[in-house]
Amino acid sequence: MSNESNDLSGVSVLGAFAHPDDEGFGCGGTLAMLVARGARVTIAVGTNGDVGEISDPALATPETLASVRQEEMRQAMRVTGVQDIRFMGYRDSGMAGTPENDHPRSLYQAPRERVTEELAQIIRDTRPDAVLTHDPTGGYGHPDHTTMCELVTRAFQAVTDEDGTTQRSRPMLLYYVCFPRSSFRRMWQQMLDANITPPFASLDIDRLGSPDDEVTATLDIREYVDTKIESLNCHRTQIDSNGPFSQLPPDVTRDMMGTEYFALVEPQGLDIGTDLLAGLQ
Repeated sequence: MSNESNDLSGVSVLGAFAHPDDEGFGCGGTLAMLVARGARVTIAVGTNGDVGEISDPALATPETLASVRQEEMRQAMRVTGVQDIRFMGYRDSGMAGTPENDHPRSLYQAPRERVTEELAQIIRDTRPDAVLTHDPTGGYGHPDHTTMCELVTRAFQAVTDEDGTTQRSRPMLLYYVCFPRSSFRRMWQQMLDANITPPFASLDIDRLGSPDDEVTATLDIREYVDTKIESLNCHRTQIDSNGPFSQLPPDVTRDMMGTEYFALVEPQGLDIGTDLLAGLQ
């Protein structure tokens, strides 16, 4: 997509993600671009990230992490320029196969119909032209990511069935935010070459991320990468100063974060090429 200064003041976009910080890693530059061009952006956060990492014990405890991460999210969105944040309040379900998956207040255990209706109501309230969420792989298979993908898709379809197409001047779009498998492999190789242990090192690299051929839009967001990085750095409990990303040279990190990927899911058969915003203007 070109970086022309298009006026998006009439456009509404909803991003629905599982945890505070998911929005930044997946599409933080795109969100900054949308806001800079005048779009109204809402972010719905499924869980409070209750069982995430705590990079420094001075920042939070397991008991306070949920409220700390909510405040980190508010700070991050102030940097990005997003004013409308909807916290859904579910408990983080943890990584696949952990006891956290079974917690009765977790997103993973929540009744699917109830969460779908909550998401549908957010869509009705915000009337977005486009909805962004996780892809079916969840990037690295996190149960909350895959659950949000499934239920946001259901909610989108339910609201679309209610609205039809006659009440809109253009169709509402559903995009999955992607992490292409080739990008995962390239990132891992860069880290291995630098003697850095990659994240998710115990997982099968050939199964991480979205199949490359499912990506329909690739955005160059280098103009907004500084905002993306500053916003991500607000999630202080999740930023390990000794972690693999922190060990990479800054120019490598900026290059890695300067491109974002999407797959158009709905409406099926809509021919808008590779431009994320072509259906909005």
